[in-house]
Amino acid sequence: MTDRTIYVTHVGVRRRGWTDTMVRDLLGTPDVQGRDPRRWSLTPVRLYLLARVETVERTPEFAGSAALAPGRSAAALAHAERRRAAVLAAVRAEPVEVPRLPGPELERRAVRHRRLLTARSPGPDGESVPPEVSRESLTRWQVSYLRQALSRYEALLDGLYGETGRGEAERLLRRRLYEAIAAAYPALARECRRRIAVEG
Repeated sequence: MTDRTIYVTHVGVRRRGWTDTMVRDLLGTPDVQGRDPRRWSLTPVRLYLLARVETVERTPEFAGSAALAPGRSAAALAHAERRRAAVLAAVRAEPVEVPRLPGPELERRAVRHRRLLTARSPGPDGESVPPEVSRESLTRWQVSYLRQALSRYEALLDGLYGETGRGEAERLLRRRLYEAIAAAYPALARECRRRIAVEG
């Protein structure tokens, strides 16, 4: 399944202020095309990499096209800014509750999560930490497990598929989740800070 946080639909691109002509001329062929297996529709799915869309939006060609595009009124821009501010406020206000687990249980769940991600079968002793795993690796696995456990907070971004402020809201949400994990598990704080720096 395609990750919603990486791609934006054609409709989502239009909500960002693009016209069909701008999409055709500046983006060209979608990065992903096909049918949505979740719907009985003949309409093809067209997805564009969000990073590519944002890169094109910073070009002079986009600025020139956007200035000429109908529908980019001051009212539309003001509405987009209000929506962005509302989403960011919602992400800031939402309390983040990290599951509190005893150390051995967190390690066990992290190992199990890692094995599921890498499609490995459990070892002969089940889900215990393999002896060859370093402390650094185990720390990364624990943060990954907890981050996955908090994925329900991504529902705060529903309805922002490709809308103004989506990228900023995602970065803010990631930062808040990692900060909450670090507060709940101080031993994982360094890895959380590293991920904040790397992921933005």
